[in-house]
Amino acid sequence: MVKRSERLDIVLQLAQRKEDEALERMSGAQRVWQAETLRLGELTQYHVDYQNQIRSASRGQVSASQLQSWQHFVSRLADAIAQQQQRVAVALDHFEQLRAVWRETYERRRGMERHIEACRQQEQYEEGRREQRQLDEAANNRYARRR
Repeated sequence: MVKRSERLDIVLQLAQRKEDEALERMSGAQRVWQAETLRLGELTQYHVDYQNQIRSASRGQVSASQLQSWQHFVSRLADAIAQQQQRVAVALDHFEQLRAVWRETYERRRGMERHIEACRQQEQYEEGRREQRQLDEAANNRYARRR
């Protein structure tokens, strides 16, 4: 007869597989979020650098059309930064959702491990009682035969 704890090991393996898959999806989402955050930092730094270049150049002689062109470019950079901030927010939200899913699968697996351990302890207890009963019976039979 297969013990209950041994039968539950299959369920534990499935729970572990689900947790591993959830962890993989969460890790992928984290990498996307980090890449989007890095891109935002690069755009922001480029924006700051370009504004500093404009300030430096504007101290000298710059045509109005050149200054207007630069301002237009800086405005487009600001728009790109706003869009990138949205992408970072969406990526972060997705990551947090997948982290919650992973946490739930982790907790399920841990609960299954605890349940299996409790089953094993119960099985050991019952096996010990069964062995003790057999020993007691054997001792009683020996005693009864001696009489």
